[in-house]
Amino acid sequence: MRENEIAGTSYGMTREELLALPAAVDLDTGNRALGLGRSKGYALAKQGEYPCKVLRLGKAYRVVTADLLELLSLAA
Repeated sequence: MRENEIAGTSYGMTREELLALPAAVDLDTGNRALGLGRSKGYALAKQGEYPCKVLRLGKAYRVVTADLLELLSLAA
């Protein structure tokens, strides 16, 4: 079992998973990468306080992967 898995629930993401992300990801993926719960992540995005750049596309939120990787010190 990976160290970030507890009782079948995955928390966080590995470095390899993070570096393989597309240019923008859904908010749930961003939350997972940052270790945020779903409710907290959506609340931060709605308030404009998410820790990295979030795009609002209609009703959907998209996290800019480059900003996410920079925040996690994984930027190229």
